[in-house]
Amino acid sequence: MRSLPIVLPLLLLAGCSSFRGDPEHVRPVPAERLLAFQEARAGSAQIVVNRDFGMLGGGCYVAIEVDRQVAARIGVGEVATFQVRPGTRVVGITLDKQDDTLCSMGRLLRELAVPVKAGESHAFRIVSQNKGGFDILPETH
Repeated sequence: MRSLPIVLPLLLLAGCSSFRGDPEHVRPVPAERLLAFQEARAGSAQIVVNRDFGMLGGGCYVAIEVDRQVAARIGVGEVATFQVRPGTRVVGITLDKQDDTLCSMGRLLRELAVPVKAGESHAFRIVSQNKGGFDILPETH
């Protein structure tokens, strides 16, 4: 009983970090929130972005950008696939400017330069961490 005041805050903090969802629970971003880079072309490559499950920002969409153009608005436990041309692509996340709630206030900009070759597929995760906020990371298997 005396350890409850010590353990409870740790459990609450752990609940704010995100976690990778099982593939059967991850769903695609609906078509109305896929805004760009959806058309496959000869010699193109794919960028796949998964958003983790978790409580931090759970009611908010995050904007995914490709080459600093908003490509999708992604929710918790969703995945989006983008068709891109070869070269170095800038993949990032930012606040969803279409959101009119408190979620659209503040600052968020995380970007990665990704060298892409024709026919390749690159996967990324959007994570939320209790201290660092949102981030986009290369997917590791």
